[in-house]
Amino acid sequence: MTQTLPQELEQLEATEFDAGLVFSGAASGNMVRGYSSPCSCTPVADSTYIFHESARDVVVWFMNKLDPLYLYGPAGCGKSSLVKQLAARLNYPVFNVTAHGRMEFSDLTGHVSLQKGNMVYQYGPLALAMRYGALFIMDEVDLLPPEVAAGLNGILEGQPLCLPENGGELIHPSPMFRFACTANTNGNGDDTGLYQATLRMNLAWQDRFMVSSVDYPAADVEKALLARLFPTLPDSITSKMVDFANEVRGLFMGTSDTSINTMEATLSTRTLIRWADLTLKFQPLTHQGIQPLSYTLDRALAFRTAPSTRAMLHELVQRVFPVENVSLGE
Repeated sequence: MTQTLPQELEQLEATEFDAGLVFSGAASGNMVRGYSSPCSCTPVADSTYIFHESARDVVVWFMNKLDPLYLYGPAGCGKSSLVKQLAARLNYPVFNVTAHGRMEFSDLTGHVSLQKGNMVYQYGPLALAMRYGALFIMDEVDLLPPEVAAGLNGILEGQPLCLPENGGELIHPSPMFRFACTANTNGNGDDTGLYQATLRMNLAWQDRFMVSSVDYPAADVEKALLARLFPTLPDSITSKMVDFANEVRGLFMGTSDTSINTMEATLSTRTLIRWADLTLKFQPLTHQGIQPLSYTLDRALAFRTAPSTRAMLHELVQRVFPVENVSLGE
């Protein structure tokens, strides 16, 4: 008989791991709590994933019972995947939701629904995470309506969750329950114009978090990542792809020596991987006299930008990858 999700979560057994062995492969003697086996809510561990410096804070957060975690950084830098990949190695179940301007508190806690003629209370992701000791991740938290954020204040302080719609039921947080948020801003709003619709978070809300900044991985980390994911791509190509990505990011963030905020889109690590993957898949275009790097750049990024930005991207790719020097190999 197929188990329900609550039944599956109920059977999870907490255990301890050597943090060094889990995250770096070398024993450290420092222990971190997790679960003895994964469940259907546990993220799949990506063997190609490379942890970089930004992982340090999250590892310490997992190892200690600290305040809820607030991770912020530019779009596509890997905030959510960082937390999930650490959780995967601890067999931690994860409930992941994305905040938006129309979110209601009941979207997190649960609601009454009609099932087979009966009114049944359906527990939401936050309620399940608290009861069974899962990791609750809220992405794009700087889009969260203030009234929903205010409703979470007690939860962030370790208080029980009250469910008035279910007869006033109280859910006391499991000792294994963890709460993490990700956002593009640090909670103080967006002064750059890069992340529209983000909100300035209440100071009392911000005060309840351990805050950590996540940036794009260092160039050598991204080069190693591409080499691991796409071993048939020449190192000379993957190296220049990363250089190109960092140039685009500089133009996007206004940190480039050439201009300030001249692009409305950036080239995230996620987009970089997509570009490399498409470049390999469209490699046969070279026999038709078509340059795969430019062709796939459109499909990975440029087609969703303004015409002027697309032209700038292609000008930049021709400068970084002179046609006469590009060889993808066979």
